[in-house]
Order: sequence, then C-alpha cells, then structure tokens
Amino acid sequence: MLNEREEKEGMERLGLTRVTSRRGFLKIGASAGVSLAMVSAFGSVVKAAGYNASTSGLVIMTNAKGMILADPTRCVGCRRCELACTEFNDGKSQPSIARVQVGRNINFGAQGARMGFYHTDGTFGNLRLVQDTCKQCGHPVPCATACPQGAIVADPTTGARVVDASKCIGCGMCTGACPWEMIQVDAQTKKATKCFLCGECVGACPTGALKMVPWKDLTKSTPPRQSAFKVIGTAAVGQGCGPCHGSAQQ
Repeated sequence: MLNEREEKEGMERLGLTRVTSRRGFLKIGASAGVSLAMVSAFGSVVKAAGYNASTSGLVIMTNAKGMILADPTRCVGCRRCELACTEFNDGKSQPSIARVQVGRNINFGAQGARMGFYHTDGTFGNLRLVQDTCKQCGHPVPCATACPQGAIVADPTTGARVVDASKCIGCGMCTGACPWEMIQVDAQTKKATKCFLCGECVGACPTGALKMVPWKDLTKSTPPRQSAFKVIGTAAVGQGCGPCHGSAQQ
C-alpha cells in the first residue's frame, strides 16, 4: 500500500489533482470513440419513439479528461469499490447500481457461464477477477445518443459523461445502449446512474486494483458484454448523425 506522500506524488505525475479526500479529477485528454453506425441507429430509435431528436444528447464532441482503469491481476473480489461508490454517491450500500462492477464477474467472468467455462475467467475458472468500469466513450457516446431526454452530458470540468437527474425519466434506454452494461437505473429513484469520476472506488480499493489515469480510447480493445443494437432491434439507420456527419448519411 502506498503512503500518503507516495500516492500524492503518483497522482501528480499523472496530472491528477486531489479535490477532497480520495477524490481526484484529471487534466489530460485524448480522442476517438465508437462507430458512426451506432449513433445513427440510436438516432432512429429516438425519432421512432416520438421524442424530439433536437433535445437528445446526440452530440458530445469533447473527450473526458480521465478514466478509471482496472487491473484484474490485483483484484481480490472484496467489492469494497462497489460499496464505496454507492455509499458516497447514493447514500446506501447497493452494489447492483454501483458505477464499478465486480460481483457479476466473480464466478464465471464477463462472458458468464458457458461450455468450457472452467478454462475462462472467474473463481470457477482461472481465478482472474475482472472489474468492469465506464469507458467514458468518445464521440459518438452511445448512452448519450440513446437518451431521449438529453439527460447524459459532458461535465464542463472533468469531461466525464454524467447523468442529469433533473432530466432523466428512468426509461432505461441508456442501459441497453452501453456495450459494457455500465449504466444502471435505480429502482427506488427511477434515475440512471453512471460513473462521473468521483474516484471513491479508487480510494477504497485495498490492493490498488483501480487507478485514475488520463483518458484513452478503450472501446475498441474491450470486448462488449452485450450488443448495443438490441435496444433498437431491426430499426433502420436514421438521421441521428446528420448535424455532424451529413455527408456520411448519403
């Protein structure tokens, strides 16, 4: 475990600034995102659902300044990160809505039980525990694109993709849009919850398995948990990208 001075020096080398105890925000950015086809398709869903596309969060051009990076080789499955996340942000211990997910991968890994599972991740396989974290996707941002209320926006300070609770109606479109299923809807508040880089989970991890690092695009290198297109079914690709990519729609 790092002492206070060593941790502070490490944060400074990464461009991190501690704002309050165990919370930091980042000062370095990068670029890129997921596919244009995905954002176009989500635009058609918003239109088909009868919502005004001009009010949805279709365009987030800026990248987040940082992200939470997981190191599975250090994770021991204690799940303190999940508790710290919900206790700090929601005032209750409810891992199911945590913005970092470990419990769902403990037994069989991210892909779940399947033939030959003893040779894959999880305690029933190779004992490798995988922590799922928000990728803070670059443009186009799937969850923001899918939201019919424009309730997912970029924080002006950190660039993190955050949920505006005053706009969120708890419809769950964002939960199906995220390829890594990192957005949950709180059954009590009927509001979506997602990571906004508070850093509580990082500070709570006893083995240093979670770190705040400068943002980079991990959407291409991280296998998805689900097909984001299950939200839209067989809907035709719409004009959701028109404002930015009009020529690409031709």
